[in-house]
Amino acid sequence: MRIMLILGTICAIFSAGSEVIDFDGKSSLLYRFVKNTRSPVKDVISLKFKTMQNDGILFHREGRSGDGVTLELVQGKLFLLVSSGDVATPSPSGPGSALGSLLDDQQWHSVLLEHSGQHVNLTVDGRSRQFRAWGDLSHKDLDPEISFGGILAPGKPVTFQRKNFDGCLENVNFNGEDIIDLAKQDVPQVLITGTVSFSCSRPQTMPVTFLSAGSHLALPGIPGHDGASVSFQFQTWNSAGLLLSSWPQQGSRRLLLTLSDGALRLGLSSSPGQAQSDVTAGAGLNDGQWHLVSLTVKGNQLSVTVDHNQAATIHAALPVETPAGVAYRFGGCLPPSSGPECESSLGGFQGCLRLISINAQEVDLISVQQGMLGNFSNLQIDSCGILDRCLPNHCEHGGRCSQTWTAFYCDCTSTGYAGATCHHSLYEQSCEAYKHRGSPSGLYHIDPDGSGPLEPFPAFCNMTDVPWTVLRHNGSAFTRVKGADWESPHRAVFQYTASPEQLLATIGRARHCQQELEFHCRRFRLWDTRDGTPLSWWVGRANEMHTYWGGSLPDAQKCPCGVVGTCINSRYHCNCDAGWDEW
Repeated sequence: MRIMLILGTICAIFSAGSEVIDFDGKSSLLYRFVKNTRSPVKDVISLKFKTMQNDGILFHREGRSGDGVTLELVQGKLFLLVSSGDVATPSPSGPGSALGSLLDDQQWHSVLLEHSGQHVNLTVDGRSRQFRAWGDLSHKDLDPEISFGGILAPGKPVTFQRKNFDGCLENVNFNGEDIIDLAKQDVPQVLITGTVSFSCSRPQTMPVTFLSAGSHLALPGIPGHDGASVSFQFQTWNSAGLLLSSWPQQGSRRLLLTLSDGALRLGLSSSPGQAQSDVTAGAGLNDGQWHLVSLTVKGNQLSVTVDHNQAATIHAALPVETPAGVAYRFGGCLPPSSGPECESSLGGFQGCLRLISINAQEVDLISVQQGMLGNFSNLQIDSCGILDRCLPNHCEHGGRCSQTWTAFYCDCTSTGYAGATCHHSLYEQSCEAYKHRGSPSGLYHIDPDGSGPLEPFPAFCNMTDVPWTVLRHNGSAFTRVKGADWESPHRAVFQYTASPEQLLATIGRARHCQQELEFHCRRFRLWDTRDGTPLSWWVGRANEMHTYWGGSLPDAQKCPCGVVGTCINSRYHCNCDAGWDEW
């Protein structure tokens, strides 16, 4: 059985038997459970959420020594914070740690979290991502409680402050337990703070999409007692465009509200494109988030406020006309154009609007859609058609993705790559390739796998007849070793300027590879002369131990002089084993 509620053109669909809880941004729910002696193989948390707010905690589980798991909505994206001790993976600011985008669209979104030890799998709307926590964040490390809608930990200090969730959750399930059903039964394991309701009866907003630079919505003015006011929320990726203009009956001075370099600009114009005065408000407003704009006109004063911040105000020389005859035009071209594109450089707004109010009266977009109020062109009414073209990020090798309403772009600065998606390496794959270009000996960046996942790294190219690639490490200077024995051996670790993966890729392209190690000894042996036990060794790239040295053979237990019979003392197979009191 399914139930459909219809209001105008907006539908809310619920499955029969679903459980819903509504948080108001100040409330939260804590579920405490009994720890079993047999811990579950994994924890499974599933739920659906719907909200108009872009920030808020969905759930949080804490443990000892800073251990914890938090799922948080940040700027319309979901971030999973898994902490084990002092280490968190991933961080909300880290690249690639977000899943989902534009999730504050007042639509239902599904979440599934599966957690077992170090392994965490998060699925949002059918798209999954695996994370790996530092350390084993096992069942025994976490407290037997989990909070939803916020961080609720009675008697414990809250380690970080976050916004509570403001919206609805549906079918919250933790390891097979229906949490909302338990809350409705008022069982002692569930603690609720603040005000919640077990229904999601919030009014559904109706957004409108401005599909092209020529899209516009014209609305008549509504008489106000004192001046005029217009408010709305907008969402866009474009940094410029005409948002709102007023058209007085006498056609004298027009109010212009535009986006310019991601900021709002409010001005008065006596003719199209010529502003007498203007002010700016806000910054970075083309970030794909919803922003609230409030515009007021009173006498000769115009003010604009963005996201409840301090208003920017214009003081005009003469009062600004605000009678009922003033028409408000959202989007569109200046001057007006009959086509989808604008003739002037200032195009119309491309993005979404919602909650449009004129003189504190919300505009009925259903009446607009039915042709009973105002007029419009090339709009999509009742849905927001914005897309996040940067999620997933198609820019490779750490390229930064930015976007407009119609396209995305990659900034490849400082990545070592170029091209539309930072795919093409700026560097050669080997010293031999640099030699073919006529380059002399020197320090170069090598990219052994070309456009593959490995980053370029610095190497010295010795341009002999057959060029050599010299990879440096931190052990090129002599290190004095004194007093080493079985109880306290000396351990030397060489850190190359390239990672192990980069080294392997470079070696794989080479015709020959060699390493050099110099060992100067004084009263020190490489082998125990009594039983041949090695007193020194080195570890290879596969973590295997070797006891032979350059010029010798594996398992020979001889230095090169012992192999060819040129050691100073023929009784020993290495000069160092003679125990001489000189270098």
